[in-house]
Amino acid sequence: MFRAPTGIPAGITDSDKLMANSRSALKRVRQTKTRTAQNRNLKDRVKDARKSALAAVDAGDSKAAQKAYSEFASAADKAAKGGAMHKNTASRLKGRVAKKVNGLSA
Repeated sequence: MFRAPTGIPAGITDSDKLMANSRSALKRVRQTKTRTAQNRNLKDRVKDARKSALAAVDAGDSKAAQKAYSEFASAADKAAKGGAMHKNTASRLKGRVAKKVNGLSA
């Protein structure tokens, strides 16, 4: 027979309690929230870095574009390493931006 968990941890809302039926389910809810926030942060960094690299390309500044691309590639690799994005997705994005950056300096 199920007994409701006592001492609900902080950060658990009423909607979470409705879904979770055990202590382990409550823990999974907490873990999912943390991981979702971390993945969102990693992906946002990639998006921002990509936008700044493409903006530098549009401005025609080769040196700034190279620097921005380097930061973008690093962010994409970290996101792929952390599992926030697939490694092939990171590689595809890096290739597309690299093509534009290299076309600028050519």
